Amino acid sequence: MSLKKITNLILSKTQWNNVIFETGNLKGKVIQGLDFKHDDIDWSKINVKGATFLGCKLKKEDAIHLISSGAVVYPRFSKLPYKPHRSDLYSWQELLEPVSEDSRNTVDLKIYNHFLQTKNNPPMDEAMAQRIHDYSIDVALRNIIEYDESGMTQKKIVGFMGGHSARRGSEFYTKVAIAARQFSELGYFVATGGGPGIMEAANLGAYFGKYSEEDLIDAITELSDLCYDEEGQLDYLCPNYFDRARSVLKKYPDGNESLAIPTWFYGHEPSNPFACHIAKYFSNSIREDTLLTICLYGIIYAPGSAGTTQEIFQEAAQNHYGTSGFYSPMVFLGKKRYTEDTALYSVLHQLSVGKKYKELLYLTDDPDLAVNFIENNPPIKA
Repeated sequence: MSLKKITNLILSKTQWNNVIFETGNLKGKVIQGLDFKHDDIDWSKINVKGATFLGCKLKKEDAIHLISSGAVVYPRFSKLPYKPHRSDLYSWQELLEPVSEDSRNTVDLKIYNHFLQTKNNPPMDEAMAQRIHDYSIDVALRNIIEYDESGMTQKKIVGFMGGHSARRGSEFYTKVAIAARQFSELGYFVATGGGPGIMEAANLGAYFGKYSEEDLIDAITELSDLCYDEEGQLDYLCPNYFDRARSVLKKYPDGNESLAIPTWFYGHEPSNPFACHIAKYFSNSIREDTLLTICLYGIIYAPGSAGTTQEIFQEAAQNHYGTSGFYSPMVFLGKKRYTEDTALYSVLHQLSVGKKYKELLYLTDDPDLAVNFIENNPPIKA
């Protein structure tokens, strides 16, 4: 790795040692979360003017030297249930780690409860910690999806949107899982909002990209064996919701990777455990825009409610004006939902008249046809 080729240094100490002595120049670089307290570094031999140190552990005299030499040194935050300075995305194991004897009292829930205390009016230090955290997630996410110079991602990302309340084993939960499995098998990288319902179905299907469809159906059957306390209860509120998921993961280990981009703004919905990479944000607006923007190879819209409708029109706006640099397919999985119940497909068809993305709109009830359409209609450069 060449120091000259990167903007942000979010590195292990070994990588730091390999890189820093290559050029001795940190101008304009960001160094995050490294511990220098036990190192004897001659900072006078390193150009640190314009460098930024985020959450690093430094000797007092070294910090004074860095600041006096033109570097910016941000203080480390303390007494937070989350780490503002991260070098990678979350895993479900990290987020769902219990913090008490109650297995439902997780790290994820602890961070959400902390966030709720100042959600509407965070003090400056809390707001700054959240912004730095989300910046760290941005960087870690870019390192995974790898943009090229044209703005295209190296990973062929396909997104899935839809209702959080879709029951495990329901019609569109199953259809989405089947489609996502095919995409994963074909080498696409599936991305979702990271929550339950349709989002879980897509991450589950992607996970089973190296397994058969019969294995996937078996897993859905096992996941659907839930203990409902009352009629109409949401799946993720059932006491054995995660136990079923862990059982499936144990039975079918080492599935394919996929991405989830949830938010603590909707932190009452737990992150699903079938995504390998979880880019969880505090800012919901950044999270939503990021999720839609990176899905350049297309988005599948299963039936959903107001949130899904909002995402449809956000993506339509990106396509309408070509703001992502590409026009991307929009596939509507659910003819009744998007014609008879809401007429959303008809509205978009009319809205797109004369626009390039009109030919990238597609309506179907068949997950196989949804996959075929994406396969045969790659993104168009704006």
